Amino acid sequence: MQVKPSTEEERLTPTEYVRGFFKGILTPIADFLNRLGLYPNTITLIGLIGSTVGAIFVARGDFLIGGLILLAMGPIDALDGAMARLRGEPSDFGAFVDSVTDRYSELIIMGGLLAYYLIANEPLFAGLVFVAAVGSVMVSYTRARAESLGFNAKVGILTRMERYIVLIPSILLGYPHIGVGIVALLANITALQRILFVRRQARRR
Repeated sequence: MQVKPSTEEERLTPTEYVRGFFKGILTPIADFLNRLGLYPNTITLIGLIGSTVGAIFVARGDFLIGGLILLAMGPIDALDGAMARLRGEPSDFGAFVDSVTDRYSELIIMGGLLAYYLIANEPLFAGLVFVAAVGSVMVSYTRARAESLGFNAKVGILTRMERYIVLIPSILLGYPHIGVGIVALLANITALQRILFVRRQARRR
């Protein structure tokens, strides 16, 4: 028996809400990029490359430059989808590529932080980065696995948008360990929230 989603299950994620909120700003930019002949997947690739460059600066301890680059990559995450919609070409494959690229970008940033703390001989903070990376991956995995089984897992206190909002400012201010610590704690709590949320749905079937 299929479970009918509740109002709570149907609510937008923070990422979806922010994209909707800034739709009026993103749409003209996306239209301009389309007219230049760029493709949505090209923008997705630019975002990944930009995140990699930002992570390299972070690994070197250049937090201000790295943070600014990573901050600039944020809006690009929403542009590829907006471009595809304007082209009338939104596809499951495009959404798949976008999600996979998001995971790569996030882990690359974590990799930059991990490299910095290992070079600085700070194993405690390096371990904290690992825990934060695990939590971030599990937040995404729990939702993907739940949806593959017909459940909904759009819940939790620290989805990707919040992780971005927490982590990037802490890098810009030169205190990345604070952002990493918050992500390490709350991302894993979010994964647990999703597990429990799916469990409740399973019991109603």
